[in-house]
Amino acid sequence: MRSLIQREQIARALHAQDAAPVEWRRLDGLTPYAEALDLMETRVAAIAAGAAAEEVLLLEHPALYTAGTSAAEFDAGALRFPLHQTGRGGQITYHGPSQRVGYVMLDLSRRGQDVRAFVAALEDWIIATLAQFGVRGERREDRVGVWVARPDKPSGPDGEPAEDKIAAIGIRVRRWVSFHGISLNVAPDLSHYAGITPCGIAAPHLGLTSLADLGGTASLVEVDRALRQTFESIFGRTV
Repeated sequence: MRSLIQREQIARALHAQDAAPVEWRRLDGLTPYAEALDLMETRVAAIAAGAAAEEVLLLEHPALYTAGTSAAEFDAGALRFPLHQTGRGGQITYHGPSQRVGYVMLDLSRRGQDVRAFVAALEDWIIATLAQFGVRGERREDRVGVWVARPDKPSGPDGEPAEDKIAAIGIRVRRWVSFHGISLNVAPDLSHYAGITPCGIAAPHLGLTSLADLGGTASLVEVDRALRQTFESIFGRTV
């Protein structure tokens, strides 16, 4: 684990106070995955060339699966929704309505060039957002993403405490510009995860949850407002 001093140094680098504001953009409706990928590819190339500002793109996808570079073998023919192979890190996961996807395109050459620190900062961003809705999100050193303790659920076979994943992270970096990003379960249909092992979650005491599943009533608009506020506290100004 990094020392507190190291984490503070990394946080200062990630914040990039002298950088131009990050453009904050939200798409309405359901955005097809191929369309979102084209938008990311175009923007990342422009950022790397110094021709565009950094950007966070918020959207919802129609029900679909994406498979990252670490995805284990699975029967694609048995999947309920369309599958998209992607160059992001991570395994297979689900995206769909009422899940907030945030594609984060930042120039890490100006933010410390530390991918692990960047992923930790994305986790911090989600954790700070959840806190605004009374949910305690936590990171795990051996599992990427954000988790919620579930003492109301059965523990594992060796007494491991039950935990549910509420947000996934999968990124790719090209020429030190990040893309792909986060997905936060606001109120998706959790049954849509059936038929896959989402993000490699297979242990019986590990599951999936959402703000709605935890009793929350926050809308996507409210979550977006919190995401922007907490993003600025970690990464810097938005416009």
